Amino acid sequence: MSWNFAYDSPSAITALLEGEGLSMSKKFGQNFLLSQQVRERIVQELRIPDGGTVWEIGPGLGALTTLLVARNAQVTAFEIDHGFCRILREQAFVGDTNFRLVEGDVLKTWEQVSAADGIPDRICGNLPYNVGSVCIARFLEKQCLPERMVYTLQKEVADRLCADFGDKDWSSFTILAKIDYEVELSFTIKSGAFYPSPNVTSAVIGMQRRKTPLVSPELRPIFLPMVKELFAQRRKTVKNNLQHGKAGSLLGKAGVERLLADCEVPPNERAERLDIPVLIRMAQHIASRV
Repeated sequence: MSWNFAYDSPSAITALLEGEGLSMSKKFGQNFLLSQQVRERIVQELRIPDGGTVWEIGPGLGALTTLLVARNAQVTAFEIDHGFCRILREQAFVGDTNFRLVEGDVLKTWEQVSAADGIPDRICGNLPYNVGSVCIARFLEKQCLPERMVYTLQKEVADRLCADFGDKDWSSFTILAKIDYEVELSFTIKSGAFYPSPNVTSAVIGMQRRKTPLVSPELRPIFLPMVKELFAQRRKTVKNNLQHGKAGSLLGKAGVERLLADCEVPPNERAERLDIPVLIRMAQHIASRV
């Protein structure tokens, strides 16, 4: 049975940490979400099926985890902080059959869990700025694609994920996410809702898997590297980036020029001016010539 802890109390959190000889780590970007109302709203955004499997990244002391377990979710929590793991294992969820702890860096452990158990129904987490985009990108690139994912992120990262074509935040990360998911910004969270209070605004984003991906599995090995190369040096032209990337080595200078002409892309265009249908045509052009 989950413990009864005052997750909305900074003094209770401080007392617990001090009693365990722990402190919050700037390295791991640890900030505790105090608001019960916000935590419940995040759980609602997940739309968990009864008895569904949920991966939670960075549970901390278990504030969100407790609500997930109460919803009868089968929770696998990935926590890198060994002190927090001790609290989760020895106090918060002792004997709770709906809770499993995976201790260590999620980027180094999730594939083993996935190989053994399969892809979960849901993934969620309050992700720090320094690993949030890396973690999400890794799941997408490796095709770990649950039906729904909900993350709390620095709003800057959330804006990149949710950007539409033509927005200043349109990027290779945006495109990677939109291939397999419909992404929306659900709501923002002011810094005062966290302890300690970060110097940034946070946002909760929801990612709902598409019934059919925008890019076929066969085209992905060409599409994804091409998109990365196009956005790697945003100030350079599409032609320049392609000629100095994998496409250039495959097609040659004349081949790149023909590619742009066939896809009706001006050679001096910038990557942020290319939408997904155009990028797909470009990748298909390359695929037809290799």
